[in-house]
Amino acid sequence: MGVPVAEEVSGSEWPSDHAPSADLRTDVPHSARMYDYYLGGKDNFAADREAAEKVLQIFPDVAVGARANRRFLGRAVRFAAGMGIRQYVDIGTGIPTAENTHEVAQSVASDSRVVYVDNDPIVLTHARALLAGTPEGRTAYLDADFRDHERILSAPETSALIDFKQPVALLTVALLHFIPDADDPGAILEHYKAAMPPGSVMIFSHATTDLVDDSEESRAVVRAYTGAGVGLTPRSRDRITEFFAGWDLVEPGVVPVTEWRPDGNPDDAALKASQAGAFGGVAIKPA
Repeated sequence: MGVPVAEEVSGSEWPSDHAPSADLRTDVPHSARMYDYYLGGKDNFAADREAAEKVLQIFPDVAVGARANRRFLGRAVRFAAGMGIRQYVDIGTGIPTAENTHEVAQSVASDSRVVYVDNDPIVLTHARALLAGTPEGRTAYLDADFRDHERILSAPETSALIDFKQPVALLTVALLHFIPDADDPGAILEHYKAAMPPGSVMIFSHATTDLVDDSEESRAVVRAYTGAGVGLTPRSRDRITEFFAGWDLVEPGVVPVTEWRPDGNPDDAALKASQAGAFGGVAIKPA
């Protein structure tokens, strides 16, 4: 579990007395940095690149799938913003890249507020980029693990920006497949869902083997992650759908991320479902 590292921030101001967590391990692969490598980023280390390349050798489409997942996030955030959502809790945000949650949300409504949560210390080194919101909007970063729901929901960083009496967008995008069944990710997610008021939106995506033709290829990818010390648990569409239990799925439901309300992007149109490698969905908490 992490510890809080940032105060609530307005605009691009940043408290200078905060330093990155001391437990940054550049010799051990981290899922967020591997994802950054797939996206073409530069905020990764040799261990991350080595592990990612092993995965790419088995499943070359993982990189285009990662980019498709990122585009899904953007479309889903625009949908939430169009519904009038003005506050977001983005857990497992990863290293900043193009169209971060606050950039998308604030492009629709400049007063949107975003709390980012991640447990990779290197993300903190990019907090200035993450926290450069609009003057009207506010963003904050919390160094914490998804499993620590009590602290995330009650942290000062969260309380300063999020009013749980008003609808909230909860984002767990490309996250829960890194939480093993032994930790019961569904039960953990239910704590977050219970804290959200009616009208809230859940934006969710998850790796799957259902879309891959070669089951041995899928098992090899899991072994590559596990061998690098990064647990990976792809789940079926039925199991992924269960994560939305009690909330109303919006059309088109749980679908390959490229097929969730496509906006005409040619890269998405060119991808097969098997290349997407993940299902995505958005749901609304009923009254």
